[in-house]
Amino acid sequence: LAPGMEGELEEVVRILAQNRWPWRMHATYDETIDRALNVFEKINEDTPLAGLNWFFDHAETISEKSIDRIAALGGGVAVQHRMAYQGEYFVERYGAAAAEATPPVKRMLDKGVQVSAGTDATRVASYNPWVSLSWLVTGKTVGGLQLTPQRNCLSRDQALRMWTENVTWFSNEQGKKGRIQVGQLADVIVPDRDFFACPESDIADTTALLTVVGGKVVYGAGDFADFDESAPPLAMPDWSPVRTFRGYGAWGVQEGAPLQSVMRNAAASCGCASSCNMHGHAHATAWSSKLPVSDLKGFWGALGCACWAV
Repeated sequence: LAPGMEGELEEVVRILAQNRWPWRMHATYDETIDRALNVFEKINEDTPLAGLNWFFDHAETISEKSIDRIAALGGGVAVQHRMAYQGEYFVERYGAAAAEATPPVKRMLDKGVQVSAGTDATRVASYNPWVSLSWLVTGKTVGGLQLTPQRNCLSRDQALRMWTENVTWFSNEQGKKGRIQVGQLADVIVPDRDFFACPESDIADTTALLTVVGGKVVYGAGDFADFDESAPPLAMPDWSPVRTFRGYGAWGVQEGAPLQSVMRNAAASCGCASSCNMHGHAHATAWSSKLPVSDLKGFWGALGCACWAV
């Protein structure tokens, strides 16, 4: 960021705070978050930010200190599941240890910070919430890499609330939606499996059998197909991959086979006797990775990767 960022940011945020307008700031690295918090704390001295429901987006590398500062100012953090897609690249660049709490969702929740899940308008992650829920619960990428140790993963209840009840704080709609409760908006779905009881490996493949928005059925399938009045319009823009590969529940399907079956078939075709804990049977990916070391196989071996032994 430019050296003069603080002055310009203060001018903008001061206007927002004085008019009691909430804002969101996109920041991935703690270095940016730290500088922004310096500005927010300065403004808070004469114009309290409490009750404004302002927040940061992303915050993958946020520090413990910054989490405490956000909590003290009454702010929040909206996280996205881009690590479910980019986790392998992150580990390649920063190492497995750095990815264990990136972002530190559980720690932020434990400290009382308002935290929600989302997609950043699908700019950094898929619109499919079940992929996010799988990542939050299992700590694994869509490729199967275990990024987050169990101690940093969320319970299914915590993860689901991040997509429902928690989100309402960020949109200033608390008490209006987010729960199946009398007096709240009738926006509900019926999933094709029990989210709380199905195997963790099945969470990402979940899809809706019934979707109700504002009390009106807008989608039905299976036993609810008769309630579906019409098919949804084709995805936009016209070059959208969803038009070719379909949408919810279809991202992991290949010729009608479930995702887990596809993964098993790919592993079986590898031909080697061992599976790496970091890359599974995608050994070529590890060997060909561009890393700042001269001994590629030795480097991966030092990280605990077994691809070098294949």
